[in-house]
Amino acid sequence: MSEIDSFLEYLEYQRNFSFHTIQSYEKDLLSFFSFLQTISISTFSKVTYVHLRKYLEFMYDKRYASATMNRHISCIKSFFNYLKREDIIKENPAMLLSTVKKEKKLPKYLNSENMETLLLLPDLKTPLGQRDVAILEVFYSTGIRVSELVSIQLKDVELSSNRIKITGKGNKERYVLFGEICKEKMLHYVKDGRKTLLKNRQCDFLFLNKNGLPLTERGVQVLIQNVLKKAGEKMHVTPHMLRHTFATDMLSGGADLKTVSELLGHESLSTTGIYTHVSNERLRTVLLSSHPRARRK
Repeated sequence: MSEIDSFLEYLEYQRNFSFHTIQSYEKDLLSFFSFLQTISISTFSKVTYVHLRKYLEFMYDKRYASATMNRHISCIKSFFNYLKREDIIKENPAMLLSTVKKEKKLPKYLNSENMETLLLLPDLKTPLGQRDVAILEVFYSTGIRVSELVSIQLKDVELSSNRIKITGKGNKERYVLFGEICKEKMLHYVKDGRKTLLKNRQCDFLFLNKNGLPLTERGVQVLIQNVLKKAGEKMHVTPHMLRHTFATDMLSGGADLKTVSELLGHESLSTTGIYTHVSNERLRTVLLSSHPRARRK
């Protein structure tokens, strides 16, 4: 469709959207147009709000996740805004289109026993083992994202003050703190394992792969699974689960939501609110031990 092509060119040359984002928009719009053809709509100028509602019903019946549905809705709204602005259509049928409510999913995290087991799995006698335990300790001690971890450079780490400068989403910088155990593992890796992996090359990044090159996000995910596989552990662990575990243990240990939010790099407290479920058991314990009528004597 020429309208879709011109819209994608607009996104690329005027809005400077990434190749990946443009591909996603194209896929969603072609899916939408394919649906329109099933209800005998051949041009976008004939689309009404009723047709858009039917498309939402179609996605709902196909059990699309709410996040996927909202991505389609956002794409369609942007597309029809563009068509209206370019006078390709007279009326914008997507003006009243609203996003669907997202399902609230509790984050998956490791309990204390599983976390301790994971931290003891890497072989500290090998360069890769020293790197792996340093990575796991940084994840658990700071709660940073995997994209943030692979972006850490040596100059970002301040061992004297136990903190790391992190470049997060939107290139926003913040400092995260780490404890003495994490510091010990990082020092061991930097002074020993990293030098071996570097193989006399120069590299500014902290965490390297077996070839002495910067680790990728995918590489971090693979190394965690390899650590578990070699040890015969059947746990399923992802970098994001370690981020959730950090937040969970911080709140369970008594940290306030604002502090955890700042450490995680969240823009809003509402984002951090998904972790408040973990404090329920702590609140219950406090109630039972503090209130005079909380339990029978």
